[in-house]
Amino acid sequence: MTQRVKYTEQSPVIFKKFVEFLNAIKEGTIEESIRNLVSIRASQLNGCTFCLDMHVKQAKIQGERELRLLHLAAWRDSTLFIPRERAALTWTEVLTKLPEQGVPDDIYERVRTQLSEKEISDLTFLVMSTNAWSRLNLAFKTVPGSSDKIFGLDKAKLA
Repeated sequence: MTQRVKYTEQSPVIFKKFVEFLNAIKEGTIEESIRNLVSIRASQLNGCTFCLDMHVKQAKIQGERELRLLHLAAWRDSTLFIPRERAALTWTEVLTKLPEQGVPDDIYERVRTQLSEKEISDLTFLVMSTNAWSRLNLAFKTVPGSSDKIFGLDKAKLA
Protein backbone atom coordinates (compact mmCIF):
# COMPACT_ATOMS: atom_id res chain seq x y z
CA MET A 1 0.00 0.00 0.00
CA THR A 2 1.26 3.46 -0.90
CA GLN A 3 0.17 6.53 1.01
CA ARG A 4 -1.90 8.84 -1.21
CA VAL A 5 -1.11 12.20 0.37
CA LYS A 6 1.35 13.12 3.09
CA TYR A 7 -1.04 15.40 4.94
CA THR A 8 1.66 16.46 7.40
CA GLU A 9 3.53 18.03 4.49
CA GLN A 10 0.54 19.33 2.52
CA SER A 11 -1.25 20.97 5.47
CA PRO A 12 1.46 21.57 8.09
CA VAL A 13 -0.31 24.41 9.93
CA ILE A 14 -3.57 22.49 10.26
CA PHE A 15 -1.68 19.33 11.24
CA LYS A 16 0.19 21.24 13.97
CA LYS A 17 -3.08 22.64 15.35
CA PHE A 18 -4.64 19.19 15.28
CA VAL A 19 -1.70 17.79 17.29
CA GLU A 20 -2.13 20.67 19.77
CA PHE A 21 -5.81 19.70 20.09
CA LEU A 22 -4.81 16.11 20.81
CA ASN A 23 -2.26 17.25 23.41
CA ALA A 24 -4.94 19.35 25.13
CA ILE A 25 -7.15 16.25 25.35
CA LYS A 26 -4.33 14.38 27.07
CA GLU A 27 -4.37 17.03 29.79
CA GLY A 28 -8.07 16.40 30.45
CA THR A 29 -9.79 14.26 33.05
CA ILE A 30 -9.70 10.92 31.22
CA GLU A 31 -6.91 8.68 32.45
CA GLU A 32 -4.36 7.29 30.03
CA SER A 33 -5.54 3.68 30.29
CA ILE A 34 -9.08 4.64 29.25
CA ARG A 35 -7.78 6.97 26.53
CA ASN A 36 -5.90 3.98 25.11
CA LEU A 37 -8.93 1.67 25.23
CA VAL A 38 -11.17 4.30 23.65
CA SER A 39 -8.70 5.05 20.87
CA ILE A 40 -8.25 1.38 20.08
CA ARG A 41 -11.99 0.67 20.08
CA ALA A 42 -12.82 3.64 17.85
CA SER A 43 -10.04 2.60 15.48
CA GLN A 44 -11.47 -0.93 15.36
CA LEU A 45 -14.93 0.39 14.56
CA ASN A 46 -13.55 2.71 11.89
CA GLY A 47 -11.46 -0.05 10.31
CA CYS A 48 -8.35 2.13 10.48
CA THR A 49 -5.36 -0.21 10.54
CA PHE A 50 -2.86 2.63 10.88
CA CYS A 51 -4.60 4.00 13.98
CA LEU A 52 -5.26 0.56 15.44
CA ASP A 53 -1.60 -0.38 15.01
CA MET A 54 -0.44 2.86 16.62
CA HIS A 55 -2.86 2.79 19.57
CA VAL A 56 -2.21 -0.87 20.41
CA LYS A 57 1.53 -0.19 20.46
CA GLN A 58 1.04 2.90 22.63
CA ALA A 59 -1.12 0.94 25.07
CA LYS A 60 1.41 -1.87 25.30
CA ILE A 61 4.27 0.57 25.93
CA GLN A 62 2.16 2.24 28.65
CA GLY A 63 1.61 -1.08 30.40
CA GLU A 64 -1.75 -2.31 29.14
CA ARG A 65 -2.18 -6.07 29.51
CA GLU A 66 -2.21 -8.02 26.26
CA LEU A 67 -5.26 -10.05 27.22
CA ARG A 68 -7.32 -6.89 27.67
CA LEU A 69 -6.18 -5.71 24.24
CA LEU A 70 -7.29 -9.01 22.78
CA HIS A 71 -10.66 -8.84 24.56
CA LEU A 72 -11.37 -5.25 23.57
CA ALA A 73 -13.26 -6.13 20.38
CA ALA A 74 -15.69 -8.14 22.54
CA TRP A 75 -15.52 -6.03 25.71
CA ARG A 76 -19.22 -6.48 26.55
CA ASP A 77 -18.70 -10.21 27.08
CA SER A 78 -15.37 -9.88 28.89
CA THR A 79 -14.92 -9.68 32.65
CA LEU A 80 -11.67 -7.73 32.26
CA PHE A 81 -13.20 -4.24 32.12
CA ILE A 82 -14.48 -2.21 35.08
CA PRO A 83 -17.74 -0.21 34.97
CA ARG A 84 -15.93 3.09 34.28
CA GLU A 85 -14.16 1.57 31.28
CA ARG A 86 -17.41 0.03 30.06
CA ALA A 87 -19.09 3.44 30.23
CA ALA A 88 -16.26 5.01 28.23
CA LEU A 89 -16.43 2.22 25.64
CA THR A 90 -20.22 2.55 25.38
CA TRP A 91 -19.86 6.29 24.76
CA THR A 92 -17.10 5.67 22.22
CA GLU A 93 -19.21 3.24 20.25
CA VAL A 94 -22.34 5.39 20.15
CA LEU A 95 -20.36 8.47 19.03
CA THR A 96 -18.32 6.54 16.47
CA LYS A 97 -21.35 4.84 14.93
CA LEU A 98 -23.75 7.70 15.62
CA PRO A 99 -27.40 6.62 15.40
CA GLU A 100 -29.61 8.62 13.03
CA GLN A 101 -31.51 10.11 15.99
CA GLY A 102 -28.36 10.99 17.93
CA VAL A 103 -27.29 9.61 21.28
CA PRO A 104 -30.19 7.91 23.09
CA ASP A 105 -31.03 9.21 26.57
CA ASP A 106 -30.68 5.76 28.15
CA ILE A 107 -27.08 5.48 26.96
CA TYR A 108 -26.25 8.97 28.23
CA GLU A 109 -27.81 8.18 31.61
CA ARG A 110 -25.92 4.88 31.84
CA VAL A 111 -22.62 6.61 31.04
CA ARG A 112 -23.41 9.37 33.51
CA THR A 113 -23.51 6.86 36.37
CA GLN A 114 -19.77 6.29 35.89
CA LEU A 115 -18.44 9.58 34.50
CA SER A 116 -18.91 13.19 35.55
CA GLU A 117 -20.18 15.80 33.10
CA LYS A 118 -16.61 17.10 32.71
CA GLU A 119 -15.34 13.58 32.03
CA ILE A 120 -18.09 12.95 29.47
CA SER A 121 -17.19 16.22 27.78
CA ASP A 122 -13.46 15.40 27.75
CA LEU A 123 -14.20 11.87 26.54
CA THR A 124 -16.34 13.24 23.71
CA PHE A 125 -13.44 15.36 22.48
CA LEU A 126 -11.18 12.29 22.64
CA VAL A 127 -13.62 10.23 20.57
CA MET A 128 -14.00 13.08 18.08
CA SER A 129 -10.25 13.35 17.73
CA THR A 130 -9.73 9.62 17.30
CA ASN A 131 -12.45 9.45 14.67
CA ALA A 132 -10.98 12.42 12.81
CA TRP A 133 -7.49 10.85 12.82
CA SER A 134 -8.99 7.63 11.49
CA ARG A 135 -10.68 9.50 8.68
CA LEU A 136 -7.41 11.22 7.74
CA ASN A 137 -5.47 7.99 7.71
CA LEU A 138 -8.16 6.04 5.88
CA ALA A 139 -8.57 8.76 3.23
CA PHE A 140 -4.86 8.91 2.51
CA LYS A 141 -4.04 5.23 3.11
CA THR A 142 -1.36 5.90 5.70
CA VAL A 143 0.78 2.79 6.00
CA PRO A 144 0.55 1.04 9.41
CA GLY A 145 3.84 1.19 11.29
CA SER A 146 5.26 3.88 9.00
CA SER A 147 5.68 6.33 11.89
CA ASP A 148 6.82 3.88 14.57
CA LYS A 149 10.33 5.28 14.94
CA ILE A 150 9.14 8.89 14.95
CA PHE A 151 6.67 8.20 17.78
CA GLY A 152 8.87 5.67 19.63
CA LEU A 153 6.39 2.88 18.97
CA ASP A 154 9.14 0.48 17.94
CA LYS A 155 9.64 0.07 21.72
CA ALA A 156 6.44 -2.00 21.80
CA LYS A 157 8.33 -4.78 20.01
CA LEU A 158 5.20 -5.85 18.13
CA ALA A 159 6.53 -5.66 14.57
